[in-house]
Amino acid sequence: MRIGELATAVGVTTRTVRHYHHLGLLPEPERRPNGYRSYTLRHAVVLARIRRLTELGLGLAEVRDVLAEDAGKDLVEVLTELDEDLARQEKEIRERRARLRALLDAGELTAHDPVSPELAALLAGMAPAYDSPMAAKDREILALIDTGAPAPEKERMMSALRGVLDDPDALARAQEAYALLDRLADADRDDPRVAETARSLAACIPRDLLPEEQIDLPHSRLRSTGGTPTAAVLRAVYADLAPAQAEAIRRALRILTGGRP
Repeated sequence: MRIGELATAVGVTTRTVRHYHHLGLLPEPERRPNGYRSYTLRHAVVLARIRRLTELGLGLAEVRDVLAEDAGKDLVEVLTELDEDLARQEKEIRERRARLRALLDAGELTAHDPVSPELAALLAGMAPAYDSPMAAKDREILALIDTGAPAPEKERMMSALRGVLDDPDALARAQEAYALLDRLADADRDDPRVAETARSLAACIPRDLLPEEQIDLPHSRLRSTGGTPTAAVLRAVYADLAPAQAEAIRRALRILTGGRP
């Protein structure tokens, strides 16, 4: 058989045959006096086996292991590993589809909505507060933390938020604190309303929602020695706040951590 006939018989291209020659998967026959290579039934059998193995999902390196007579892995071992890997992928796909379905079932979504079903469900209870610019910023902050924080930190945050949303009085205090922060958008750091806002914030922030590490704030003695995703997000947030808003949050954290407001 010529190379074209071999490729046709097995259902591959001549380019594929040459690629397998190059990789050493398929032995090359000697050239005949006329310069052409003549392939035998044995070449077709090996090529067909390579095709079947690759269609199962094996990589060419794994195919090489299976075909090698002295390979450390036999076909059963390689296929068992492939089956286990496909089972893991199947599980991940089911979980991803379940998360997508939860988001789609939640209703109309915008580009600014959180893509975590858990966070979306929690924040739905705070919808009335989102007329507040500061609440909208808080929503973005929580989405960032939910995306980048380690699982234990996210669960701690979710648990703390659930406690706020399950308590109508706590939710009302949070909305009041957002309103006070909004009023500081154009204020100076020494505005007398800063102290009132700090006390209101301290009264509505659950202690479990506080970052586990201390975070750098403008003009603050609170210093971060770590580099967690939450810390990085919060430092960026503080830099983006108006001076009076940052000062109110700084004082609120000092109240909550036992410092002097």
